[in-house]
Amino acid sequence: MLFIRSLIYTIVVNIALIIITTIALLIFFLPIRIRYNIISLWAKFCIWWLKITCKLDFKIIGKENIPTKTCVVMSNHQSTWDTLVFQTFLPQQTWVIKKELLFLPIFGWGLALLRPISIDRGNKLNAIRTVIKQGVSRIKDGIWVIIYPEGTRQPYKKLANYQSGGVAIAKKSGVDILPIYHNAGKFWSKGQFIKKPGTIIITIGKSINPQDEKPKDIALKIENWAKELEKTY
Repeated sequence: MLFIRSLIYTIVVNIALIIITTIALLIFFLPIRIRYNIISLWAKFCIWWLKITCKLDFKIIGKENIPTKTCVVMSNHQSTWDTLVFQTFLPQQTWVIKKELLFLPIFGWGLALLRPISIDRGNKLNAIRTVIKQGVSRIKDGIWVIIYPEGTRQPYKKLANYQSGGVAIAKKSGVDILPIYHNAGKFWSKGQFIKKPGTIIITIGKSINPQDEKPKDIALKIENWAKELEKTY
C-alpha cells in the first residue's frame, strides 16, 4: 500500500510540474516575484498532495520566531521534502543548487526562472565566492536565501558538520540568520521512493545577529543547537 501511495504521489506531482513549468515559461518576461508566486504553487501542491496520498504531514514549532525582515535561513538537509516545504510558510526565497540541475528538462527550466545561486561543486573556492556574492545580491533584492550548511542531504540522525557560507552572506548583508531543524528523513529519506506516513516536526529557533562573532563560531553554534534537537526527534 505504501508503494502504491508513493507511486500515485510521484505520477501526479510530475504532471503538475509539467503544467506549472509550462505556464511559467510562457510568462518568463514578467517580474520575478510573479514568476515565483506561480512556480512555488508546485511546491505547495506537492506538500498538500503528500498529506492526501501518503498521509505525511508536518507541524511547526517556533513559528513566532520568523522575522519580518529578509534573512538567511540555515537548515539541516535530509530530504527532497525540505526543498519544498519552506515555500509554504516563508517569504519569497532562493537556494544554492548544483548548476547541473538547471539543464534538467522542465524542472531545471522552471528553477532557472527563480534566480537560484548555481555553483560548480568541482571548483570549491569559486563556489564559495559565488554563494557569498550572489547570496548578498539576492538579500538586497528582498529575497530570502535558504542555505543547507551540511552541503548535501544526510541520513536521519546523522547530522554533518555545518559550513559557514550562510553566515558569511548574513554578515556581509547585515541581516540575521534563522536556524531551522526538522526530522524529514525519518519519513522520506535520501534516495527513498517510499514516503512513510506520520508528522514531520520543524523547529524554528530564534534569529541570530551574526555581526559580533566569527562565521565558523556561529555555524558551530547552530550545528550544536541542531544536534541537541536531533537527540529528541
